Amino acid sequence: MLYRRQPLKAKWYYYVLLGLVDVEANFLVVKAYQYTSITSVMLLDCWSIPCVILLTWLFLKTKYKYRKFIGVGICVAGLVLVVFSDVHSADRARGSNPVKGDVLIIAGATLYAISNVSEEFLVKSADRIELMAFLGIFGAIISAVQISILERNELRSIHWSAGAAFPFFGFSLAMFLFYSLVPILLKISGSTMFNLSLLTSDMWAVFIRIFAYHEKVDWMYFVAFAGVAVGLVVYSGGDEDTKENRIEIGDEEKQSKRFDESTVLESSSKSQENSRHVVASSSASEENSIPSKWES
Repeated sequence: MLYRRQPLKAKWYYYVLLGLVDVEANFLVVKAYQYTSITSVMLLDCWSIPCVILLTWLFLKTKYKYRKFIGVGICVAGLVLVVFSDVHSADRARGSNPVKGDVLIIAGATLYAISNVSEEFLVKSADRIELMAFLGIFGAIISAVQISILERNELRSIHWSAGAAFPFFGFSLAMFLFYSLVPILLKISGSTMFNLSLLTSDMWAVFIRIFAYHEKVDWMYFVAFAGVAVGLVVYSGGDEDTKENRIEIGDEEKQSKRFDESTVLESSSKSQENSRHVVASSSASEENSIPSKWES
């Protein structure tokens, strides 16, 4: 941003609010793991999808066809299969305070939806590099202040070693790549497609459990993975129609602009001709008035 030396395309306090919402969304979701089971987190995290659809429809004026809702339903159904598989196999622990954890995950999912829709608006109306820079700056400041107030005891209790630092480094690298690529996906596909794509993260966790930890998983996981993949294909299948509609709308706007320009040129030419007639008539009247004075 300092190298580019360009004025901001959006107000700086918009990025402060966006950074606050994004930090609190991540904080609430991670905090929920302390009180409820991973099954509840996976299930209730889907709450961000209807929130995103509602917010994009209200504020971004995004129009959804029935095919989009069918794709969303298939994706959510696939994730429900994952939850049932966990309940069927091993994940029966409800956590220390399930109600508190469920409330935290619902609040975090709602903030995720607000953050994603806001990022989609800014990345399409402002600038992607500007969004990434200021979201990172203000997010880091807010996170540092919050961790120094709320979790300073937990931070002091960490015994830093190679085994403890490596997971933090890996998580930081993953989040850096995540936040670097999210604005690109939001600009191309939108926040709804982004949230649906995040459902596949639970499926990739299955493959990690199989190949890294050598754990056995239920057969319903593979059915759920196929369901989410089919849902994404169904949802993204209508993008060509929306692109064609956008092209037609763009052509209509160009034609209307050309029509407006032609009408402006015609009106200006007519006004110039009228002014010329007025000048000519006034000069003729002056010529007629001069000899009348001499004759008198």
